[in-house]
Amino acid sequence: MPRTPALPSDSLIPGAPKRRTVLKAGGTLLLSVLAPALPLTAAAAQIMAVRVWPADEYTRVTLENDGDLKATHLMLADPPRLVVDIDGLALSETLKSLVAKVESNDPYIKQIRVAQNRPNVVRLVFDLKEEVKPQVFNLAPVAGFRHRLILDLYPVRPVDPLAAMIARENWSDGGTAAATPAPAPQPGDATLGQAGPDPVAKLEADAARAGSSPGQPQPTAPQAQPASPAKNGAKVTRMVTIALDPGHGGEDPGATGATGVHEKDIVLAVAKRLKGKLEELPNTRVMLTRDADFFVPLGQRVEKARKVQADLFVSIHADAFIQPSARGSSVFVLSEKGATSSAARWLANDQNKADLIGGVNLGTQDKQLASVLFDLSTTAQINDSMKLGKAVLSEIGGINRLHKGSVEQAGFAVLKAPDIPSILVETAFISNPEEEAKLKDDAYQNQLADAITKGIKRYFAYNPPLAKGRTA
Repeated sequence: MPRTPALPSDSLIPGAPKRRTVLKAGGTLLLSVLAPALPLTAAAAQIMAVRVWPADEYTRVTLENDGDLKATHLMLADPPRLVVDIDGLALSETLKSLVAKVESNDPYIKQIRVAQNRPNVVRLVFDLKEEVKPQVFNLAPVAGFRHRLILDLYPVRPVDPLAAMIARENWSDGGTAAATPAPAPQPGDATLGQAGPDPVAKLEADAARAGSSPGQPQPTAPQAQPASPAKNGAKVTRMVTIALDPGHGGEDPGATGATGVHEKDIVLAVAKRLKGKLEELPNTRVMLTRDADFFVPLGQRVEKARKVQADLFVSIHADAFIQPSARGSSVFVLSEKGATSSAARWLANDQNKADLIGGVNLGTQDKQLASVLFDLSTTAQINDSMKLGKAVLSEIGGINRLHKGSVEQAGFAVLKAPDIPSILVETAFISNPEEEAKLKDDAYQNQLADAITKGIKRYFAYNPPLAKGRTA
């Protein structure tokens, strides 16, 4: 018969006397899950919903409630367990349902046990697959959510985005990272090696159809590809890295269409299609800021792109407005001097609320990182972002009506990498029933991915990536 791990007694909570009480199999803690709640000494908070968001980077457990819960936690080893005691809470069916929320492929949680430890205190015991670094914090009500108690389980060794990206590449069959030099891009090519329409003329035509003028600086003359350094007499290929950022995720659904489809799901599907198409290009690798349904804070999205030394950052979203008649695709870049329109300002303010909705532990935020992201955005970055934005907008205008015929600017937090050309693509209005149907359609998602890929190729034809010391 397998040994049942001893569960921690109250004495193991910091500040309590150092003694251990061993509970045998079938003991009080486990039986109390099925027993009636103990008499309470005060009115208990109610759990409204429980959610578990597993991901390689971390697993989040959310307890949504009607109060402001106080929790203490401690880690135990051999085997690894996380013990959380929550004050002011009575055991309920909703809380018991947390046990069934754990998926077998969760990277960190093996199972969760729930019990009324003592009057007005519920204990959660997380049996873990490996040691974790837990973060436990509360979130105030926002965007339809009540109070939330958040339990984030991070690995002891954080996931390195560059190592993870390289590990996913297929080096054995000469795939995207093959050392075969890419053909020299031809200015204005829609696809490498084939003549295509001039990007400026096409953008102006798109703008004319949309009833407005681009009003932006035109692309620079084609630049020569920097010579690749030689290594042991052989030519070394310059790798291009593109960071794709599917917006929202996890606790933050983004906008929701009339049929109930969430923005976070649409943009993840589009980003995965786009990743596949970009990786078909020679010497190109792609990093997703999230590859599953979990939340990534805005600052971490930018920091991931910088850690992999990304040459471009493309954030994918689906627009929404209070009136369902609003429609069209848009491309945005950062602004140092305020938004180019009231709509752009409104959208940036709305998107910047993602950290409040998704839930960020403010106690762990790196003030120095925040300073870098918000204070060092450069004019050069914005100028390059504008060139990229115009190239992508030109291509998207061929598959969908443009909401505005020029690249717009506003203070989007996710575009504030000081050294990476960054754009935010609003693929269509999910709040428009007709465009929501298109966003759910596989064919339209493929068209979007094709258009953005062509725009990126067009950008690089005029603005080859500079040498960064990263080679195949």
